[in-house]
Amino acid sequence: MSVWLTLLFSFFLIRYVLPSLVRAVLGGFVRQQVHKAQQQGGGPFGPMPGNPFGPQGPGRPTGPPPAPGQVRVDYVPPKNGKGERPTEFRGGEYVDYEEVK
Repeated sequence: MSVWLTLLFSFFLIRYVLPSLVRAVLGGFVRQQVHKAQQQGGGPFGPMPGNPFGPQGPGRPTGPPPAPGQVRVDYVPPKNGKGERPTEFRGGEYVDYEEVK
């Protein structure tokens, strides 16, 4: 009889109590880590040195937001001296191949 009570108690503990306990502990830990990351001023995965997408935050140019339906462009690359398009693509290099069966 005591074996059955032990099994029933352990099932109840594993099924109902343990998930709630783990959820509470992990939730607190995740909230603490998010708060710490926000205090350090990092992105979602911590501080990012050398941002590949250009300046953000205080270094980003400020101005009026674009009107609805309009696009704001921060950078336009310089055009080459000949015209808008670079030299026209005339095809690639021909590579002879042999089909292997």
